[in-house]
This record gives sequence, structure tokens and C-alpha cells, in this order.
Amino acid sequence: MTEQRRQRWLILAHAFNMDGRAASQTITDKLPHLRQAGIEVVVLSGVSGTHDKVVEHHQLWPMGPAGIRFELRHVLRRRWGSGIRYRLVMLLASIFLLPWMLIEKLLRPVESSWSWWLSAYLKGRSLARQKPFDLIYSTGGAFAAHLAARSLKQVTGTPWLAEVHDPMVVPGTSLASARQKMQAEVERLICTHADIAIWFTEQALASARQRHPQLAERGKVMLPGIDKPFEVLPPYQSHEKFVIGHFGSLAPTRHLGPIVAALDLLNERRPDLVAATELHVYGGSLDKISSAALASSRVANCLRDFGRIEADPQTGLSGREQILHRMRSVDVLLLLHGEDSLCSEYFPSKLYEYLWMQRPILAVVHRNPQMASLIRGQGHVAVLSGEDGTDRADVSRQLAAALEQIFDQWRSAGLRDNGQASPYTTEAAVAQLLGWVDQLPESRA
Repeated sequence: MTEQRRQRWLILAHAFNMDGRAASQTITDKLPHLRQAGIEVVVLSGVSGTHDKVVEHHQLWPMGPAGIRFELRHVLRRRWGSGIRYRLVMLLASIFLLPWMLIEKLLRPVESSWSWWLSAYLKGRSLARQKPFDLIYSTGGAFAAHLAARSLKQVTGTPWLAEVHDPMVVPGTSLASARQKMQAEVERLICTHADIAIWFTEQALASARQRHPQLAERGKVMLPGIDKPFEVLPPYQSHEKFVIGHFGSLAPTRHLGPIVAALDLLNERRPDLVAATELHVYGGSLDKISSAALASSRVANCLRDFGRIEADPQTGLSGREQILHRMRSVDVLLLLHGEDSLCSEYFPSKLYEYLWMQRPILAVVHRNPQMASLIRGQGHVAVLSGEDGTDRADVSRQLAAALEQIFDQWRSAGLRDNGQASPYTTEAAVAQLLGWVDQLPESRA
């Protein structure tokens, strides 16, 4: 980037300044580094997050009724909580919007935020007329940001950088639903028209390039990382119990089944280990598979479910900040990747936070050699699942063996911090991104 001229970027991010949302922190964490590089940033987002007081930030409602209802639910809950006033207003709004939502569902049965693209397009075009942009940067998350960016590039000629978080086409699936077809079309637009298109894993880029060879070298891989979360790490202190901590949402495709099965195996030969173990779970309600696994398990009393941690008005700490502190308080960080075909093309965002905690990481990684290699390269344990010749029983045995080894080390010598700083930082990701933008032939850099 040249130092003679201050660049002006338009960032389209439907999820922005939303506490605890991976789609939000991936872009919000980049802004200080972009400003430090001399870039003037203008952000267009939905209304669910908090308004940014540092950069120019425009919060926009979607045009469609489903999107309005979705955003209204988040806005009112943030302001009023989930009490009677919230429920009454949402009931009235739902009754009013219902006929229009039914029409919308018939005409456009895709994700509720799809219509935000038109709001972002109109506002972006208005801002560009007042003062042109050097780059349009769409990130998500919601594919509406990419639709808006594509349209803005068409009318302004401004270079477009698209950042794809989760793959838009699930490997090995047919495009059966309207939503799947829409996401595939958005991917095609990105691969055909974006000047730079970024994915977060090597396999995600390889798959997109195979579907759309026209992408060629405009496709890039960037590990988003996170910057050092603490100036000084909060102290880790061992407690009476051996604490395994899982942080992040659970779902039928990412559940506690593997760790429950491993603890059941250990209970047969090492009841002393299980009796001294607690499994702390943060991030929301238990999914049905986790609940079923615990209901039929002999180790259910090991679980302590803390749910979702919200912002604390007394301390001023956000939910994310509190979670980072709690990560430092556990003996082992458990990372459950998932079990569906999408896992081969994505990393859980929690991985980057875990790597800064200097605590031992025990991960179950599903069909993703790049992720397993990254974890092992930092001195942690990754158990591979979904590989040919490997079944769930094999995964449980490997997980149990790893847990037993870590437990014995904890009991005999303690589990000290490893002292390693993570090399996967937002600062490094932004430097990589700036290098690509600087090479754009059509950029006004």
C-alpha cells in the first residue's frame, strides 16, 4: 500500500460488533490493523450488533419481512431482555409480518438475511457517489454481503475482495434446496467476478477452484487467527478436580458424544480418573445427541454446563472476554470439530483462541489433515475421525488414551503452561491481505 494517499475501503459485514459471533470477530479484529495501515474504513452492517464509535459505521435493516423479524428479535432482546415487554412486541410484530413472510418464503425460500443485500447496495452506492472507494470488502457470514459487493462493483468499477468464512457448497451434497442453489450461485459470482477471493482452509479453496476453474490465482487462503488476547496471561491454577473445558456451541453434528464415550471407557479401568474429572461446557444449550449420550452414560455427573456467557454489566467484560479468562482456568481445552462433510473445509474459530491460552489442547478432528497438522505442530494432541478404517470406537479409544496420559501428568507433575505464543494472528492475516490488495492491477492504491 502506498503511503502518499489514504485509501478508503467499504466493508460489508452483516454480522459486525456482535459479541461472541465468529463472523463478527473475524472482521472487527482486523479494523485496528487496517486503520494503522492508513486505511479509512466505512462499515455497513446489520442492526444486531453494537454501533461502532471508532469507524464510520452504518447499521442497516434488511428489506424483507423475515430479515426484519430476525433483526428485531436480536435488537429488542439486547435492549429489554426476554421479559414480557419483549415477548408482547415480538408477538405483535410476528402477526403483522406473517402474511408478508409467507409470500417471501414462497418467492425466495433462503436465509432470512438475504434481503439485506439491497439495503447495503443502496447505501454503498450513495456513499460511493459522495466519495469513491478504493476497495469493496465483503465478508461473511451471510451471503447478502457478497451479493451487495458484486452489484456495487458492477456500477462503480471498484475492485472487490470477497472473504468466505464457511464453504458455501457442502462437499458431496447435491444442490436440492433453494438455499443450496442460491449459495452455489453466490460462490460462482465470487469465483467469476471478485478480484481477490479468500477462503480459510486449503481444501475449501481447492474445492471452489475445482467447481470454478475461472477463479485461478485470484483465489487465496488466509488463516484469520486472533491477536494476543491478554497483555499478561491470567494465572493458571490447578484445582482439586481435573477440569476439561469445552468452549463453543454444540449441535447434532458437533456434540459431546466422543468425550462421553471416552470417559465411559476410562471409567471401566480408571474410576479414580473419572471420579476426579469435571467436564465444563460453555456456549449454549446441549444438543439432543449430547443429552442422549449423557442420559445413557455412567459419567453424566462429571458434566457442569455453564451455558452461554453474556456481557457482565458489573465488570464491564463482554461475554467473549469472560470466556477467554475461563479458558485459562481449565486444565485441558477440548476441541470438537464436528462430524459432517463440511469439516474437511473449515476450522472452528475457537482453535485460534485456544492456541493463545498455553494450555494443553485435546482435539477431535474430522477429515481435515491441515487442521490436525496445525494442532500437532503446536505441540498439542489431535485425534482424527472419519478416516478410512477408523470408526467411532477407535476414536473413543484414542481419546481415552490421550486423556489418561494427560491426567496422569496432571496428577504427578502438574500441567504447566507451554509458554508458546501463537503464530496465527490477525495482524499477520491483515499483512497478507494488504499484500494481495497492493498487487491488484486495477486498484487505485
